[in-house]
Amino acid sequence: MQESVCPKFEKAMSILGQRWTGLIIHQLLNGPQRFCTVEAAMPISARVLSERLKDLEQEGIVRRQVFPETPVRIEYSLTDKGLALQPLMKEIEKWGESWLEINKEESNI
Repeated sequence: MQESVCPKFEKAMSILGQRWTGLIIHQLLNGPQRFCTVEAAMPISARVLSERLKDLEQEGIVRRQVFPETPVRIEYSLTDKGLALQPLMKEIEKWGESWLEINKEESNI
């Protein structure tokens, strides 16, 4: 009889497996950032970034903080749940450094 995948592992992979999600989390490991800073750090459309940040906020991974200034300032940061992903992100980074090669076309993504 074949064992099924753990439902929690499956959910974690569905969250982290969405395009750009890992890179957004990796970027926010540097600390709280404004939308434009995150957007400038990767080749992603504003619409997709906004969707991913909303998804991560709903999952309790990202916190959106609005500062009542003029103009309004909004910062995104990782919650404790999001910060708990740091060891995983560092291991993926190390694995990539050790095992992956990037060709010229991929380095411009």
